[in-house]
Amino acid sequence: MNEKLQVSVSPHVRDSITTQKIMACVILALMPAACFGVVNFGPYALLILLLSVASAVASEYLYEKAMKKPVTVDDLSAVVTGLLIGMNMPAHINWWIPVLGSVFAIIVVKQLYGGLGQNFMNPALGARCFLLIAFSSEMTTYACDTGLAKGVSALSVPGSVDIDALSGATPLAYLKQGITLSPAALFTGTTLGVIGETSALCLLIGGIFLLVLKIIDWRIPAAYLGTFAILVLLTAAIRGYASPFLFMIDELCAGGIMLGSFFMATDYVTSPITEKGRVVYGIFLGVMTWLFRMIGSGAEGVSYAIILGNVLTPLIENFTTPRAFGIVKEKKSKREAGA
Repeated sequence: MNEKLQVSVSPHVRDSITTQKIMACVILALMPAACFGVVNFGPYALLILLLSVASAVASEYLYEKAMKKPVTVDDLSAVVTGLLIGMNMPAHINWWIPVLGSVFAIIVVKQLYGGLGQNFMNPALGARCFLLIAFSSEMTTYACDTGLAKGVSALSVPGSVDIDALSGATPLAYLKQGITLSPAALFTGTTLGVIGETSALCLLIGGIFLLVLKIIDWRIPAAYLGTFAILVLLTAAIRGYASPFLFMIDELCAGGIMLGSFFMATDYVTSPITEKGRVVYGIFLGVMTWLFRMIGSGAEGVSYAIILGNVLTPLIENFTTPRAFGIVKEKKSKREAGA
């Protein structure tokens, strides 16, 4: 026998997929919602997306050059972060605000913690929450006078006046009052909101694309959306809303829950790696989003829910990591327990 058994260090199982390929797939999956956002809100929305991406890539490049670290912009992770930040911006926000958000996401949330794989929260969501606190007025003004969102009347409420798109009110503001809106308009996305969140249809197309390619695990979005839907349906029924099921559909299609469940909650770095942990994580996100939207004073809550889930991810993994075969947990004696 001349064959030699060669033993090397881990990992022993390798795959052809790379970080760059994964990020490229995520970018492709985001394109339908991003392109629809530009059509819906006009050319200025495209400028916001481009500035967000460019500032994120430039921040990563300049920081790594200054710190004499290997430049990693070619892995496309900064592009994904910048694109998500741009898609989380109101369509007519001052251009320098998303630029500041991208710089904060890359340098403060990502690079200062060691770069890709070391950050404890999703950089794009960290930046969005930072901007919501620092520029609350600008980040919650959604008035639009261009694109499909101009003069939207598809959200008409029976028995009341049409919702004027120029008023700056989003669907979630009406849902907060228990008003059921048009599911068709919310599903297609010709409504007000941030650039990349309005079309549930486009986000579902992107999410299914990632699921089919097995880039993301179905457990997180399924547990997240399922838990949230059940809790909203029960809440609407208890409160005596006229159409609890339609209200639940409206809540699923409105706001950032579709964008968050498929593209942010599933972030590899900040979500659990265990199968049970992903289910627990998704349920937690659904409960927290329900609390923020249905019980809290605000109309939204996806960003804060996911960040809280990111922080709890190590704890979730600790309780859901399977025990190695043959390992028996030792029981402490009474004397050791009382010591």
